[in-house]
Amino acid sequence: MDVRTLTDRWALVTGAGSGIGQATALAFAERGAHLVICDIDEAGLAATAERLRGLGAEVLSERVDVADAEAMERFAERVHARIPAVDLLMNNAGIGIGARFLETPLEQWQRIVSINLMGVVHGNRCFVPRMIERGHGGHVVNVASAAGFMATQLLAAYSATKFAVVGLSEALREELAPHGIGVTALCPGLIDTPITRNTQMFGVADSETIRNQLAEGYRRRGYGPERVAAGVLRAIQRNRAVAPVAPEAWAMYWLKRFTPGLSRWFSSRVSARQIAEMRQAKETPPS
Repeated sequence: MDVRTLTDRWALVTGAGSGIGQATALAFAERGAHLVICDIDEAGLAATAERLRGLGAEVLSERVDVADAEAMERFAERVHARIPAVDLLMNNAGIGIGARFLETPLEQWQRIVSINLMGVVHGNRCFVPRMIERGHGGHVVNVASAAGFMATQLLAAYSATKFAVVGLSEALREELAPHGIGVTALCPGLIDTPITRNTQMFGVADSETIRNQLAEGYRRRGYGPERVAAGVLRAIQRNRAVAPVAPEAWAMYWLKRFTPGLSRWFSSRVSARQIAEMRQAKETPPS
């Protein structure tokens, strides 16, 4: 799909209240697109909508929980009462959980699967059929993660959902190709967004000191969501199946693809070091 200009095209972005979703919605609007946006963060959603309208975009904005299938269906009905179909669909909404498998509560498994995986399922199920019916092609971006092709024990549940998003995207890409609809699994990498501060942690990772250290590390690195938004546009233009963005995401992608044994060794060494540092941080009293 040619995204060099998106004049009068409609793009839908879930989780648009902040971070990658907000930055990408703005990037679409800067190229002339109109936006359909949703999030559970009403204040963030309102701020995004205001900025989009400031760029001249027409905006349909609504608070929606992507984990709620019926709410997503009602949302889709209202969108399709206004427009026949969207041209771009970006299933971005997601959460993080920092924990090893045996330290992850069952209810947290249910929560992350309902948002990170089923939220993507609901988005595609509610909006892709109309894209096919209209017959004008388009593109779907499902936001996964570098943790979607290189797992780590400290992100057991998160990695499981993101691996699933990559697999779903590859299957959907094959299915939608005859309809002229591209599908990309976006794998950003280590990006400074609110998810780094909102991620719930359990077990060895459950420490406010650790959370603050991680958030500060991401902040200092300075790789922000605007750079991911530029990566989204490149991925759509080139119709990439899997699209790493940040340098470390590309490194992990090629490492896993060509030297899987080395990637497992590397991941285990990094995890062991992180766990040791986390244990030390929890044992060290605050100064």
